[in-house]
Amino acid sequence: MAPKSDSAEAIVLNFVNEQNRPLNSQNVADSLQKFNLKKAAIQKALDNLADNGRISFKEYGKQKIYLARQDQFNIPNNDELNQMKEENAKLQQQLQEQKKAINEVEGEIKTLQSNLTLEQICDKDAKLRKEVKEMEEKLDKLRGGVTLVRPEDRKAVEDMVSEKLTQWRRRKRMFKDLWDAITENSPKDLKEFKEELGIEYDEDVGVSLQSYSDLMQRDKKRPRGYRCL
Repeated sequence: MAPKSDSAEAIVLNFVNEQNRPLNSQNVADSLQKFNLKKAAIQKALDNLADNGRISFKEYGKQKIYLARQDQFNIPNNDELNQMKEENAKLQQQLQEQKKAINEVEGEIKTLQSNLTLEQICDKDAKLRKEVKEMEEKLDKLRGGVTLVRPEDRKAVEDMVSEKLTQWRRRKRMFKDLWDAITENSPKDLKEFKEELGIEYDEDVGVSLQSYSDLMQRDKKRPRGYRCL
């Protein structure tokens, strides 16, 4: 007599047949926790099913291993297996084609999402037109010989450069006095001594205090037109 569909034996039998692999009572109990079946009830159901020939079992020491009866399954022959393999290969190919199609659609969606809306395009166009107009106005002023620097900004820069040149000149003089005092009675070759100490003159690195000073003087004498911003 077949067990009732909602009985412990029916639940266990259905699970063992679905799994169709070797199981012990703990495997079954862990998998059927959702049915609120205790391990003792599951063990009893397994033993009853085995005694009634509904499932197979083998004993390994103190442990029993249960398995679905294989004679209840339709085992395919070689021709059927080959046909199943061919069908599986076709399904795999269809799956890959579907995945490729999905990826293409997702790519198109991302592209569309990254495109600007008409409103965004109009806003960007207006912003760019404004920037172009401002740049053209500045270009016209530069072409007209107008310097787009406020007088106070220019004076601040000139004062800063003048201060730096003064410090440069003072330190250059201090070094010369110190160097002359050190090397006055030195028997060493001054060029070799300088290289030994790692000292570099302005000329060694391609700069000239005088050239910067002359540049400042010429710039002060040059007439300029100013336009307050």
